[in-house]
Amino acid sequence: MEFSIESLETPALTKAHLAELLFEQIGLNKRESKDMIDAFFDLISEGLVEGKDVKISGFGNFQIRTKAPRPGRNPRTGEAIPIQARRVVTFHASHKLKDQIQGIGLPE
Repeated sequence: MEFSIESLETPALTKAHLAELLFEQIGLNKRESKDMIDAFFDLISEGLVEGKDVKISGFGNFQIRTKAPRPGRNPRTGEAIPIQARRVVTFHASHKLKDQIQGIGLPE
């Protein structure tokens, strides 16, 4: 099954657009589509909040990384300011996704 996002008016792919695609191309009703998209992103968010890595096979990995505190600088004033330690989400694309982006292995 192939999905097309060419009908989208904006370049951003939103949760509402994903739900609309499920409705149009798979045949789920609009409520089920919205609930499925919300559940999908809730699962990813919950895993990351718990500190777990989230792997989506064929797409990539979301990981939590802890950044240490460090000195920073206000670019406008040049004033030195401390940057506190924090957790950030990183994404690493799978080899399959990287190959698709480069046009390798796509049907012609």
